[in-house]
Amino acid sequence: MSFAQLKSNRTDVSKLVEAANGQNGVQDNQRPAQDERMWQPTRDKVGNGYAVIRFLPGQADAPTPWVRYWDHAFKGPSGQWYIEKSLTSLGKADPLSELNSKMWNSGVESDKTIVRQRKRNLRYIANVLIISDPANPANEGQVKLYRFGKKIFDKIMDSMQPQFPDEKPVNPFDMWEGADFTIKIRKLDGYPNYDASSFKSTSAVNGDDAELEGIYNKQYDLSEFTDPKNYKSYDELKSRLTLVLGESAPR
Repeated sequence: MSFAQLKSNRTDVSKLVEAANGQNGVQDNQRPAQDERMWQPTRDKVGNGYAVIRFLPGQADAPTPWVRYWDHAFKGPSGQWYIEKSLTSLGKADPLSELNSKMWNSGVESDKTIVRQRKRNLRYIANVLIISDPANPANEGQVKLYRFGKKIFDKIMDSMQPQFPDEKPVNPFDMWEGADFTIKIRKLDGYPNYDASSFKSTSAVNGDDAELEGIYNKQYDLSEFTDPKNYKSYDELKSRLTLVLGESAPR
């Protein structure tokens, strides 16, 4: 679908809500090299961060403007890291999820503590336009991939299905009737907190149609993050997990 078709046939916010609710029924190496397409707001020495972004509609043939998956990231007794996508993202059995379930149900509290350290993490990825990035002004005006968690996704869902009768549903991914998103990060209890982040009033992305089409065409294909070929097999993950847990010696 072209940019012109996108403008005349924009996605109904109710369809996005339906797609998001449908996803709720699906379960989600060494540290990877830095992906230059990815962007994250910079946090200062005390853990605070600030930026303004605009979520973009994604490729017109994609079912949603975002993708989601599960992964694990922890350091094992061997000193090595286990940073892998979970096969539960594809609705398949995953060796670490199986081990976590077994340990959680053991009735031993120390096992539950270990499971909490190795739990699945829910990830979302979407295309965004960087509106303001005070820590790195060179990013402003660029289209990037933004990986975020459930807290921010809940704010997206709240904008699409508001809880109060005086609030109008907004599709935050719409380039004409969406809204900029202000990211405010504070460090609470040792972790980044996004509670203060919020959407601004609805507005169009700055620029004429030619400029907006240029932004639209700079978006990245998100399908690679959920493509089965980019996931390791059960046996590969099992082998890696065994190594990280110190149950086998590396070759």
